[in-house]
Amino acid sequence: MVSRLKTLIRFSLYLFIINLVFISNTNAENNTTPSISIIIDDIGYRLKDDLRALALPGPVAYAILPHAPHTEKMSMMANEKGKEILLHQPMQALDKNKYLGPGALTLNMTRQEFVETLNINMRNVPNLIGVNNHMGSLLTKHPGHMQWLMETLKLKGQIYIDSLTSEGSVAGKVAKEINIPYLTRDVFLDHEQQPSYIRKQFKELIRVAKRKGSALGIAHPHPSTVQVLSEVLVDVEQYGVNLIGIRSLLQKRTIHKAYAKRPDTSRAGM
Repeated sequence: MVSRLKTLIRFSLYLFIINLVFISNTNAENNTTPSISIIIDDIGYRLKDDLRALALPGPVAYAILPHAPHTEKMSMMANEKGKEILLHQPMQALDKNKYLGPGALTLNMTRQEFVETLNINMRNVPNLIGVNNHMGSLLTKHPGHMQWLMETLKLKGQIYIDSLTSEGSVAGKVAKEINIPYLTRDVFLDHEQQPSYIRKQFKELIRVAKRKGSALGIAHPHPSTVQVLSEVLVDVEQYGVNLIGIRSLLQKRTIHKAYAKRPDTSRAGM
């Protein structure tokens, strides 16, 4: 009886070690394989298109507008599917004729108005992991307003994704100063809605990921976009990349930055 117990313990220990090795190897492979993440913006207004977008395979994230007709419904459905959810926060654009929609953040707001509006919007989109900007080519250029934004997000434990609608955006710089997790968009996938263009942009996303180790793409729930992404994401590994969620992308980039900052000790003492 004792002998059989010892044998069982040895066998269990063996399986435990094998499992640890397997997990270690898997994590190592995932850390070295280029990764992409994709956010679908502008969710909340077109239910039929939104539902099709929500059916995309893998850990695609969804950025939901705060006061749209289907805001709460889409947030709840996305959460039930295990998808990551962002508040797609309307922000003032350089083009004054662009319709921002309800809940917009603008330059003429006081700090109190700004923070109250942001908090209301965040409450209207349940199950958030963070915020990205809808438009915002003007507002994201202003450090003071971006500081108000990042300080609020830090208090709420939220992350920020800079959609980078302007090359002059200071959002990432301020997020870094405030010390909140943030990412910056690499590729817009569907600035044009022709399938050929979307495929070209997806290839660009792959190219950036292989060059940088990871890449973040933003798209919209257009029928042509959903059609193309449905085809390419179902077997995304064939392109030599992994599809990962936003939090996983943050973790991967944090590890990459930490590794890149490590001192080179290979020439120590020379």
